[in-house]
Amino acid sequence: MTTILRALGRATNELVVSSDTPRLDAELLMAEALHIDRDKLILSPPQRDAPDRFFEMVERRKLGEPVAYITGRRAFWNIELHVGPGVLIPRPDSEVLIASALEHFEGTEGPKRILDLGTGPGTLLLAALDLWPAATGLGVDTSRQAMSYAAANARRLDLESRVKFKLGDWAEGIDEAFDLVLCNPPYVAKDAELGPGVREFEPDEALFAGADGLDAYRVLAPELPRLLSPGGMAAVEIGYDQAEPVTALLARDGLSSRVVNDLAGRPRAVLLTWGS
Repeated sequence: MTTILRALGRATNELVVSSDTPRLDAELLMAEALHIDRDKLILSPPQRDAPDRFFEMVERRKLGEPVAYITGRRAFWNIELHVGPGVLIPRPDSEVLIASALEHFEGTEGPKRILDLGTGPGTLLLAALDLWPAATGLGVDTSRQAMSYAAANARRLDLESRVKFKLGDWAEGIDEAFDLVLCNPPYVAKDAELGPGVREFEPDEALFAGADGLDAYRVLAPELPRLLSPGGMAAVEIGYDQAEPVTALLARDGLSSRVVNDLAGRPRAVLLTWGS
């Protein structure tokens, strides 16, 4: 049998080839295998042998499967989401959209109606609804599998009464305006290089957007002006090298724009508001 600390060290060494964060991955998998939080694992590791389930999960990770798919969950902002194959895994970079919305609505009662286009497992919408208890929201996605995860996450977070999910193609069939529009569209160019396991495991429709990665923005551009209420804001995620072309597409029909960076200092979102 192998102690927990020894198993963590062994797994870390084995995951170097398949992961940029081998120690973190090993700790997350061990915490899941032990049914405890990672903080408890680090501060007060149980004095026992590592469970067989941990080694099974490490083997899956060595093959490139994302940690979030193996554990079935991913933390985002102040909530935890259940995720699995067929849905885009929430990324910390996307939290800049929520941070920007908080800044925009600071000193106000916050948004009353929130729209999330391409909601996936409900990532942005449910995080926003958790922040603003008086708000209600609509999440749209083309994937039935994503809708299933989003609805389950809303129930688990006790947000089901304040949210509706709609199977649809972006803003098609939506005829109201919203105080906050959130969108993390696919923006990866078809032939782009991606990190280990992303192309192999995550859904193509949530990642790729044509030869230049801009197809989704071209669809969104004429729709956003009618979807945004006066005084509201749209926050749209972008690739780190897409600030200029996306701004050129979206800043139209009276909408003003600014670009905000993620924690690594890279452009990550275009924010759109009415007027100058």
